[in-house]
Amino acid sequence: MKYRVLGRTGLKVSELCLGTMTFGENFYGIAVVDQASANTMVSRALAAGINFFDTADVYSYGQSETVLGAALKSSAANRDQIILATKVRSAMSEAATAGTGDVNNVGLSRQHILSSIEHSLRRLGTDYIDLYQVHGWDVLTPIEETLRALDDLVRQGKVRYVGCSNWSARQLMKALCLSRAHDWAEFVSLQAYYSLVGRDLEYELLPLCREESIGVLPWSPLSGGFLSGKYRRDNPNPEGARRTGFQFPPIDEERGFDAVEALERIAKEKNASVAQIALAWLLAQPGATSIIIGANKMSQLEDNLKAADLELTAVDIEVLSATTAPRPLYPEWMIERQNQGRE
Repeated sequence: MKYRVLGRTGLKVSELCLGTMTFGENFYGIAVVDQASANTMVSRALAAGINFFDTADVYSYGQSETVLGAALKSSAANRDQIILATKVRSAMSEAATAGTGDVNNVGLSRQHILSSIEHSLRRLGTDYIDLYQVHGWDVLTPIEETLRALDDLVRQGKVRYVGCSNWSARQLMKALCLSRAHDWAEFVSLQAYYSLVGRDLEYELLPLCREESIGVLPWSPLSGGFLSGKYRRDNPNPEGARRTGFQFPPIDEERGFDAVEALERIAKEKNASVAQIALAWLLAQPGATSIIIGANKMSQLEDNLKAADLELTAVDIEVLSATTAPRPLYPEWMIERQNQGRE
């Protein structure tokens, strides 16, 4: 396992991060891993050199945090050697989700953040969170209120670093400018959807993160299993597969199958799986820090772990990238035109 520095910090995280959305039950049909299986997965991840674990309070309404905390305790892992990440923002009860009650149990208000951190610490069985991430944008709460609350948590020692997830480039840059102006704790990472068939990040967010030294933590690197090798042009909806009943994240399937076929050719050459090549491609992208892998069974975890040992050639990367290259948008194509010959 290799390790990379997280953004503009001195913190080193494994280039594969174990995501635990699958821990618990009743979360969009994704959470199916019970405590015993989670204990085995966490121990295996630690043995493979993973030191980075990601969850969120909303996953199964707290069950994921509880199961992960118990699994880490079961493994007898040294807490100082674990980088533990969780998130806050989403509605934490059915009433809050429906908007019929529990109206403050959602969002990025000071009240919800300060309440949520206490619940997350208790469920995870720890005194501090290494990386506390806002799990989306809150249209109601002033960003200054959110940033000040996060800064207070850092100063109190309950949180070591802060990050964001699913924010736009303008939102992220605004937060950075405000934090610098007020000497508040700055976001050190962005957790965002990024894969070979999901490359919107490359338009604005990825260049911004590289320029500002923000760590990038791709979620759903296999696009909800589309890049696992199960889905083929002649069998786009395999029985029992996750995307067959839950088309998320959305993708352009026509270009996606071009990517799958290219992945399969390279996988055969390297005696690897389609998923391993897809993860290796993402690890080779400039700016990507740690890829969040998830599994609902050990065989998936074992397969994904092998991606850390794969080395793709420049030609491999170019061939794969060409299948899903994002089409330039304005003003990118104008900027490129104006700067031709200046590099």
